[in-house]
Amino acid sequence: MAAESSFDVVSQVDMNEVRNAVQMTQKELASRFDFKGSASKVTLEEHNLTLVSDDEGKLKSVIDVLEEKLVRRKVPLKALQYEKVESALGGTVRQTVALAAGIPEEKAKAMNKLIRKQFKRVRVVIQGDSLRVYAKSKDDLQAVMALLREQDYGQPLQFVNYR
Repeated sequence: MAAESSFDVVSQVDMNEVRNAVQMTQKELASRFDFKGSASKVTLEEHNLTLVSDDEGKLKSVIDVLEEKLVRRKVPLKALQYEKVESALGGTVRQTVALAAGIPEEKAKAMNKLIRKQFKRVRVVIQGDSLRVYAKSKDDLQAVMALLREQDYGQPLQFVNYR
């Protein structure tokens, strides 16, 4: 009898690429003429980015520069979750951007339900912030991957540990 094959569904970003994109953004902000004398900056703490600028117009420009650098480094923009713009000290504005890390429980349950509805011979196990999908047929696993790629869960999905 054939052994079961499996893969994990995760949602994560390459933090090294994010760090590189933030550094490139800082360099561009320091050298661009329209940001001379501006308080604009981008900082990275754990899985959050903090964007600071003089006003909302310049903040939008900082976001454009950051997104351009992230796309160039192949970091999916779906991984960014923008929070509200708030006032900061010195008349500046600040916005926090959370980086998606892990699949929330309600989305994991929705994925589980969808997979079980479409594929009767596939077993799904929710493991914290990821899903593990088991099947005897590798073709079934490939079909599950295709099904999940078609859906839009508002965050990037990766398929790892394919065995």
